Amino acid sequence: MFKLLKLNELLLLLSIFTCLNIAKSNPTTPVARLVAFKRAKSLDNGISVSWLEQTWNKDALSQNGLKKADFMLLKQLGFKSIRLPVAFEYFEAQHTPIEQIFTHIDNIVKKCNLYGFKLIIDYHNGTFNDTNYLTETSEIINLWLKITKRYQYVSPDNLFFELYNEPPHINPQTWKDAAYNIVTAIRKIDKERTLIIGATNYNSIYELSRFVRLADENVIYTFHFYEPFLFTHQGAEWAGDQEATVGVPFPYNAENFPVINQRAKNTDGEKNYDKYHLDGNVQSIKDKLMIAKNWALKYDVPVICGEYGVYNKYADLDSRCRYISAVRQSLKALDMPGMMWDYSGNFSIFNGTPSVTNLPECMKAAIGYKGQN
Repeated sequence: MFKLLKLNELLLLLSIFTCLNIAKSNPTTPVARLVAFKRAKSLDNGISVSWLEQTWNKDALSQNGLKKADFMLLKQLGFKSIRLPVAFEYFEAQHTPIEQIFTHIDNIVKKCNLYGFKLIIDYHNGTFNDTNYLTETSEIINLWLKITKRYQYVSPDNLFFELYNEPPHINPQTWKDAAYNIVTAIRKIDKERTLIIGATNYNSIYELSRFVRLADENVIYTFHFYEPFLFTHQGAEWAGDQEATVGVPFPYNAENFPVINQRAKNTDGEKNYDKYHLDGNVQSIKDKLMIAKNWALKYDVPVICGEYGVYNKYADLDSRCRYISAVRQSLKALDMPGMMWDYSGNFSIFNGTPSVTNLPECMKAAIGYKGQN
């Protein structure tokens, strides 16, 4: 009996020793990263509000892009977070007093707190590129220091900073170096804020898959998802001839698939047209989103889909509803938070002015609104 007891003790000690070795070889996730994971989840079911980034709108600063009724509607529909793109650099170039911009943001911060929304302040419409990156990084840092000082009193659980919307098609290392410098500058003032960072080529999911995460632990990574582009941007004037083909359905249907617009010939649009029978379906959406999920798993970092949606001028309503539903369900299945673009602009889910009345039945189903709340 004595020998058996000794053997059990030895086995117990061996078990403890093994566990200790496992613990040493698998260090726990840093606390700051766990915080970022938690905060990322709180951003799910979000939406961007197109207003303060509208450089073409001469009256943007004299308007109130989000009124009480808008907050109440978004709450009713189940949205939990708001992304606020702001053209800081543009307004500065126009010699607009920063206080005028901050007055609008202050109001949004206050209203988000009142109605229980998380808020992202997004640095939109910058001019960062491969040739001006040194001076541009300095300008971005100067503006972020002003923003950080202004809002460092706001709980980091409720307010997030997105460093730069859609870095262009540039050297990825150039952007990573710039992002590192911007983060370092912000951290000298605010060490607790969760920052949001995307990859080059306009927050491309493919560039994200090649990105090497930053050393900072309190970061959420973002990508924008408009795949397949032939569908989501059909007829978009700013996209040029490649998106001239309209009447593209989702999912692909050979019976009502349009003839390619001749203007799209010999462009990327023709390539996308030719492979739409492969890309225009739910499984393809899932497969592409899995690229971001695999990257997130590789680095054990939180990732969100910062934008998804459909240009609503030419895409038919039923196709738009099916697409929105497919992206939302796919993101949910992959446990990745998503934010729509946008509330009341040309990607809006409403038929006209935002209201429950102007929300089509198929779109209610797509976003999971059942009339409660």
